Amino acid sequence: MQGPAFGRAFAALVDAWLTELLPGGGGIALIAVGGYGREELAPASDLDVVLVHDRGTNAEAVADQVWYPIWDAGFRLDHSIRTVREALSLADKDLKVGLGLLDTRWVAGERRLADALAEGAHNQWRDRAKRRIPALEQSVRTRHARFGPVAFELEPDLKEGDGGLRDVTVLRALSVALPAVDLTHEVIDAAGLLFGVRVALQRISGRRDERLLLDYQDDVARILDRPDADELMREVSQAGRTVAWHIDDAWRSARAAIEGPRGRTRGGGDLALIDGIVLRDGELALTADADLAPHPELALQIADLSANHGAAIARPTLRRLVAEAPTLPDPWPEGARDALVGFLGAGQAAIPVFETLDRYALVTRILPEWAAVRSKPQRNAFHRYTVDRHLVECAARAALLTRTVGRPDLLLIGALFHDIGKGYPGDHTDRGVVLVAELGRRMGFGTADVELIVGMIRHHLLLPSVATSRDLDDPDVIAGVADQIGDPELLRLLAALTEADSLATGESAWSEWKAQLVAKLVERVARELAGLRPELVATLAADDEALGARAGSGVLVEWNGRELIVAAPDEPRVFSRVVGVLALHGQGVRAASARSIPGGPAISQFELEPHLRAAELPAWDEVAADVRLALGGAFSIEDRLEQQSQRSRRLGRPTAAWSPEPRVVFDNVGSRTATIIEVRAPDAMGLLFRIARTFADLELDIRAARVTTMGHEVVDAFYVVGRGGEKVEDASVLTEIETTMLEALQSNSF
Repeated sequence: MQGPAFGRAFAALVDAWLTELLPGGGGIALIAVGGYGREELAPASDLDVVLVHDRGTNAEAVADQVWYPIWDAGFRLDHSIRTVREALSLADKDLKVGLGLLDTRWVAGERRLADALAEGAHNQWRDRAKRRIPALEQSVRTRHARFGPVAFELEPDLKEGDGGLRDVTVLRALSVALPAVDLTHEVIDAAGLLFGVRVALQRISGRRDERLLLDYQDDVARILDRPDADELMREVSQAGRTVAWHIDDAWRSARAAIEGPRGRTRGGGDLALIDGIVLRDGELALTADADLAPHPELALQIADLSANHGAAIARPTLRRLVAEAPTLPDPWPEGARDALVGFLGAGQAAIPVFETLDRYALVTRILPEWAAVRSKPQRNAFHRYTVDRHLVECAARAALLTRTVGRPDLLLIGALFHDIGKGYPGDHTDRGVVLVAELGRRMGFGTADVELIVGMIRHHLLLPSVATSRDLDDPDVIAGVADQIGDPELLRLLAALTEADSLATGESAWSEWKAQLVAKLVERVARELAGLRPELVATLAADDEALGARAGSGVLVEWNGRELIVAAPDEPRVFSRVVGVLALHGQGVRAASARSIPGGPAISQFELEPHLRAAELPAWDEVAADVRLALGGAFSIEDRLEQQSQRSRRLGRPTAAWSPEPRVVFDNVGSRTATIIEVRAPDAMGLLFRIARTFADLELDIRAARVTTMGHEVVDAFYVVGRGGEKVEDASVLTEIETTMLEALQSNSF
């Protein structure tokens, strides 16, 4: 006999025994509470009982005739003697007691006493729920932090973990008080699976074990007739995910019941974020007229907003995405990849959103390859999490390291997929290389970017392996690693991925010693590669001469359906003024390049943030007219941006879940002809204008620019030279640039 059937049968045997122990007579009842009250007795469970009596009854004498035989039989007994009034009074003061009494069940004696206690406990809990639920939620969060998630731990705690049996009890209590919380069949089935595993575990260990240790997993799988421990742990993971998702959803319902609607604007209406998506009562929701059919990227865009603005996705919206959103085509449409990168860039805030998408089977719809790693266990002491959770944790860790690399988008994608091959037969690295090559192409990355992503997967174990097993003072070792990597950018990506991967693996995977070894290896390999790095400053494109000819001595503004191209007389403020005009027209810049034709105009190209509907794009003739006016000094961009910024702040748009500090980084090694200045800061209206204007104020000429927006953060790299065309290497000048740029980034006005 296994699982819930065992619990019921065991409880029935104990009921019969205790009935025989209880002396006859009126005014007294023996009542089961807690797990015993629910008929969920595992082999090593405590017996939780209350002897309820009428006032004036000699309950103590009766109790002695019951308690001592239980102790003599070797049971652990949690017992009390109370009148109904006393029990309810204590329950009103002690949250744990109150929860236990919700599972009151008559065993022997006068049933009226059990009925009175059960009715009183339920009524009292309903009456006090709004006052007591916040404390209950806090206690649950504290427990989760201590025991970790059942779904993803290598050795999960079946009872106390996040998504464990204790959470099912909490869900039951919330369902008593709140109509919006329902103990679904899905939760009941998941609880039955977890309880069955708990019973098998205790039958094997002979102790009150709740944590399913590696040593027991094979034996438990055998008792439960599973083909192997991997299948057992996959089922445990899925059951834990089900319970965890429902308990999180229950807290949302509870907070809404207690606090009322949140997240409305001052006018009380919806706050539009992007077309078809609004913030409503603190949640992201699709408008009734939103057309999902033309926008397969919408699920990723909503996930990006949810993670970066700390707003949950409304359940009706999730159901609409499941029912109406089309699958992503091959290749992905405009905006899908950027939304994924922005979503991952939110770091830890992305994890619960990822779980929500997974709950509605939207992750595998977006990324079919994910199905192979979903809930897949890694049954060795080195790994803490299942494969899928490890990958998500790695991406979250990588989000904190994006400032250390030139291509943070590739770092996040590589982190999310570095172990994707573990879901398939054969060597996981070899399979992963094939899978990510296809994924990268499907996402729309160019050939060079796909090669970098593939390189990350191919070599994701190289640095930690060499650092901890080879002599780093041996020149041949360093040369061998350099030959395998071959590219300084790939080296930096691998260094960041190594740290993120190690931290996401477990406590033993990343120590100060290992970090120092990896840093030493990276430094020496970087020196080996120093003369091999290709020049990154943009070169003159083949059609630049034609652009210059069309512009003549004036200003040329062209929109080719994807990019805005501006050619104008070369002077330091061309770039900043153009991005200022774009900001005024509500156009965010996703990527940009700037270059100068010797003896000719300055050319700037801007790839803009995509919109859901072409009707929302600005009138390009108006943009062109404003660019010409701005370059001619006909109006103040600063004044107009200040007005728009104030209006935006009054709307009360949600802030990012976490806001990075602005940072300025100098690189005088990466380019032979220019100083690379990398600027990282929280995204904001007109931010690129501030940066470009500051360079112009410092009389620095932008030779090339690479602008990347990652959800809530910008990562902008500028190749600049001084007035004489020289690199900027004087330490005092670099300090002045850093100070001036940080002041501009932190200013509250234009």
